Amino acid sequence: MRFLLTSHGSTGDIFPVIRLGYSLQRAGHHVRFATVSLFKKDVEAAGLEFVQLPPDWDQSGFAEAMRDLTRSKNSLDLLKIIYSEANPFLDEIIEILRRELQTADVFVSNYIFGNLCRLARQLEVPCAVTTFAHNVIPSNSKSPIMLPRRLVIPKLLSKPINRFLWKVVDRFICWNINQVVGDTLIKNEIGRVDSYLIDPADKILVTVSPNLFSPKIPWDDRFIFTGYLRWQAPEDPEMQKQLEAFCQNEKVPVLTFGSVTFENARKIMRRFLKNWPSDKKIILQSGWAKLSVEKHSKNIFSVERVSHDQLFQFASVVIHHGGAGTTASVLSSGVPQIIIPHIGDQKFFGREVKRIGVGLMLRLSRWPEELPRAVKIIERSKKRLKKARAVAEVLRSENGPEEAVRVLEELAYSKK
Repeated sequence: MRFLLTSHGSTGDIFPVIRLGYSLQRAGHHVRFATVSLFKKDVEAAGLEFVQLPPDWDQSGFAEAMRDLTRSKNSLDLLKIIYSEANPFLDEIIEILRRELQTADVFVSNYIFGNLCRLARQLEVPCAVTTFAHNVIPSNSKSPIMLPRRLVIPKLLSKPINRFLWKVVDRFICWNINQVVGDTLIKNEIGRVDSYLIDPADKILVTVSPNLFSPKIPWDDRFIFTGYLRWQAPEDPEMQKQLEAFCQNEKVPVLTFGSVTFENARKIMRRFLKNWPSDKKIILQSGWAKLSVEKHSKNIFSVERVSHDQLFQFASVVIHHGGAGTTASVLSSGVPQIIIPHIGDQKFFGREVKRIGVGLMLRLSRWPEELPRAVKIIERSKKRLKKARAVAEVLRSENGPEEAVRVLEELAYSKK
């Protein structure tokens, strides 16, 4: 089978799809991955065929775009900014994907741009979307909006009311997306977005743990919780030696904000340095925000790009932004976590981490001041450590890549 995959965004949006492509290829299929040139080396290192999509930015260009996203007021505003950033390149993206779809048996897009599946449907190519956050998955057992606490809904009415509300929210999101890119989609003969949440594709792969996060009452059988699709950069032997020398057999906090960038990074890090205990070790991953401290300290060890699995084996607690990929890596490591959400679904993951008992969430505005106390709470909490290790065991029992391949193969053969 010939699979065409596409994904757009930062590392957390690309690496899971690389893992999916790698697993499909190991199962005997031909895989092409259409994405931006920033990830060309990563895609080809996995043995996948790379198809270049615009924009042709370097990492600084994407970091600047990420800073724009941090100014969003809410998740809907964030989505509109993403589509506004993409709109100047959408004509070319559609042209390339339409061409590549001529020789594809199955098309897989990420959820943010799930409307690209309309191209596949026009050509009668089976299509699926991947989503890395389960808060956007419609559910009969929960409402998509916060209902008044005093409102008591009879059990018999909860399912139809929830279904109605999800459909209303779906239409509202579509209306907002069409305000930004509707004309471009019409010009390219795709048509306006008519469903974002309910019917984006033939199958929806929800790439989070089914044991931890699947809803009590699924929407329908198109939404499948596969388990995580994790892909790691190769481990660095020299970095291993440096980390071992710094930690000296001691577990230490790790701070990483991944591909999140934000304004006034230097001022924020000055506040961090002012409040962090001078005798307390911490590993600082610079990430896209280029986090650094201006005053040298023997107890602060800075690293750049390194495998999560390699880095987190040294962690007593991982402090991060709550991105889907980083959250998955920390859950898999068996280490407690502290989430400092910046944008989008990160606050949702912070709440989920608290709910399952493996960490805390801090306010973005006050995290440099609140972090030392939060780290002390986590490191003293045997209950959270025990729970984090139990969660890691649950994840080891799942096989997200294998399940995703099974679903996509079933989709491909059912359409023949």
